[in-house]
Amino acid sequence: MKKEKIRKETEDKNTVYVRGAESVPEKAAPERAAEERPAYKRPGFKRPPPPRGPLPEEGESCPRRCRTAAAMVLAAGIALGGFFPGYYYYQSKINANSVTVKGLAERDVRADMAVWSLQFVVTGNDLSELQPQILGQAKTIVAFLKKRGFAEEEISVSPITTNDLFANPYQNTAETNGRRFILTQSVELQTNKVDAVADALTASNELIAGGIVFSQDYGGGSRVSYLFTKLNDIKPEMLEEATRNAKEAALQFAKNSGSKVGKIRRASQGVFSVQPKVDALNMQENRQIDKKVRVVSTVEYWLK
Repeated sequence: MKKEKIRKETEDKNTVYVRGAESVPEKAAPERAAEERPAYKRPGFKRPPPPRGPLPEEGESCPRRCRTAAAMVLAAGIALGGFFPGYYYYQSKINANSVTVKGLAERDVRADMAVWSLQFVVTGNDLSELQPQILGQAKTIVAFLKKRGFAEEEISVSPITTNDLFANPYQNTAETNGRRFILTQSVELQTNKVDAVADALTASNELIAGGIVFSQDYGGGSRVSYLFTKLNDIKPEMLEEATRNAKEAALQFAKNSGSKVGKIRRASQGVFSVQPKVDALNMQENRQIDKKVRVVSTVEYWLK
C-alpha cells in the first residue's frame, strides 16, 4: 500500500493541468532525457563505418581530397586552355606559309605606225611676201611625201602661226637682225608604212637643200615617232608566259625547301612596258622601229 501511494503521488506531480483546455500529462523526465540525448548515446545506436581518407578538419566544408580534385580539374583546364590556342596558332602558321615569285615575259615587236611631223619657219619684215613663201614650202613637202609613196589622206597641213617679235616688250630687237615676223607651219604624216617613212627620213636632206628651214624650238623640227599599237593582241600570251615562268620559280623554291606548291593566294599582272630593243644611253623607244615589250607578273602561292 505504501508503494502504491508513493507511485500515485509521483504521477500526480508529473501531471500538468492547463486552464481552459483538456489536461495533457507531460512526459516523464526519464523519457525526455532519453530523447534529448545525442543519437550516438541512445540505446540501440550503431556507429557507421569510418569514411575513407582523412577526415575533414574542424570548420572545413570540403575534405582535402575534394580540394585536391578541384585543383587538378583547374590545372587541367588551364593546360587545355593554353594548348588549344597554341596548337591552332601553330597550324595557322603552317597553313599560312607562302612564297612570292615573279615571272618575266618579253616579246620583240616591230612598230606598226609612224607619225612624222615636219615643222618649218620663214622670217622677214613683210607679211605679204612671207605668206606665199611658206605656202610654197608646204606644197614642196607634200609633193616630197607623195613622191615617196604616201597617200594624200595620210598627210595633213596645219594652219600658219605668226609671231611678231616687235610686239613683245621683253624682246631685244638687236637679236632679231631686223626681222620682225616669224611664220610657222607644219606638215604631219601618219601611216603604217613604217619602212617607207624610214627611207623618206633619210632622203629629207633634199628639202633642206631646197631652202626649207625646220624649226629648232622644243617639239619642232623634223621628228618621227614609231609606235606599236597592237599591244592588246599579245597581252594574253605574254601573261600566260609570265605566269608559267612564275610557277616554275615557285616549284624550284618548293623543291629546295622540301615543300609543295599549292593554289594561288594572290597575283598581280604588272604593267606592260614598251622599251627600245637596243637599250643605250639617251635612246628613246619611239625613235626605234624595233622594240621590246616587257611584263613582270607577281604571284603568291600557298605552300603545303
